[in-house]
Amino acid sequence: MNIIIDTYSMIPIYEQVVASIKHMILSGELAENDPLPSVRVLSRDLKISALTVKKAYDALEEEGLTATIHGKGTYVCAPNRSLIQEEQRRDLERDLEAVAEKAKRYGVSREELANMLDIITEE
Repeated sequence: MNIIIDTYSMIPIYEQVVASIKHMILSGELAENDPLPSVRVLSRDLKISALTVKKAYDALEEEGLTATIHGKGTYVCAPNRSLIQEEQRRDLERDLEAVAEKAKRYGVSREELANMLDIITEE
């Protein structure tokens, strides 16, 4: 499992683990019923506390992305299409907010920005 932890980031490590695994699930890199590494294995691989990994796994389970079967491990759940679409929309909105802020700083009007988007999205 390719998870990169940024120890200099202000984002807590468990949230970085959650975001990485969530991205793998939503992108299809991890499919339904795929097992996640055990808490011990992932904590050893990432060189972080097992409690941090457990907290990340609990958060993923709370979101309905994984399920833990006692004695067997943690598995990816069937993706909820509406959850995936909502997550994708939120991601897109964050990107658009950043673009809108940049456009304001550069003095680009809303109309000019809309025109740019029309040109970029033309097929």
